[in-house]
Amino acid sequence: MTDKHAAIRQSWLDTEAAVRERLAQGVGPGVAKPEQLAGRSGLEMMLAMLAGELPYPPIAQTLDFALVEVEPGKAIFQGTPRRGHLNPLGTVHGGWYATLLDSAVGCAVHTMMPPGRGYTTAELGVNIVRAAHPDREPLRAIGQVLHVGKQLATAEGRIVDAHGKLYAHATTTCLVFEVPPRA
Repeated sequence: MTDKHAAIRQSWLDTEAAVRERLAQGVGPGVAKPEQLAGRSGLEMMLAMLAGELPYPPIAQTLDFALVEVEPGKAIFQGTPRRGHLNPLGTVHGGWYATLLDSAVGCAVHTMMPPGRGYTTAELGVNIVRAAHPDREPLRAIGQVLHVGKQLATAEGRIVDAHGKLYAHATTTCLVFEVPPRA
């Protein structure tokens, strides 16, 4: 590993550690209450989650990954596959890649939602191009919005390591809708 890649890897690990510490000090995993979300844009929700002010999704704890960065139209998740993520053949289960990518592309779309609008994944296509190995390298799923309309949004994502090597990539189509007011 070159000094440059070692520095990037360490920066990633430091960022993840800081995020996990902030989340541990926050409200923890769970589902936000409607009153916590009322009047907030998707970006505001994601920033509040990253700050530990809103609960983060329990799936992140189950699959051991975390949101590490968010900005308009972009979301970055990071995790290191563990032995608990292996399939019966001893390789990282495709569901780990798919969930990490679904989170990144979906949350990228989420950042573009104005208050009162939501989304759900309608289609997700994942291509795994390189095997990840448990307990080795942190991997990042970077989701980027391609288009947001009144009814549909599209985004693409990729999983890379600190060297920039591609492990998987994905595209998504999300259904965009009005969130009904709660009584």
